[in-house]
Amino acid sequence: MHTFKGKEYPCCTSLTMGIIGGKWKTVILFYLIGGKLRYSELRKKMGSVTERTLSLQLQQLQEDGVIERKVYYNKPPLKVEYSLTEFGKTLIPLLENIAQWGDYALEHHAKN
Repeated sequence: MHTFKGKEYPCCTSLTMGIIGGKWKTVILFYLIGGKLRYSELRKKMGSVTERTLSLQLQQLQEDGVIERKVYYNKPPLKVEYSLTEFGKTLIPLLENIAQWGDYALEHHAKN
């Protein structure tokens, strides 16, 4: 068993999937490779994600230390930006490989 941030995982693969798994986490992380994004910018890029789901996924990624949330209070309206942490940036090669594999699957194995 492996323990990470109070959660137990049977193997390293399950730990990785526990952090980035699910329908939206990898999408969020992929978009953040390009740099900081505001909540509204992420929401526009992700189309069909609900506000509640996006908020929960962002919170989970933040709790796992993969992204950071920075709030700017200097003038209304409140500005919030999300970005990859140094720990989160270690996922970039993995995320890029996942995206490349998706392109490969579409090109060579998708049957419409």
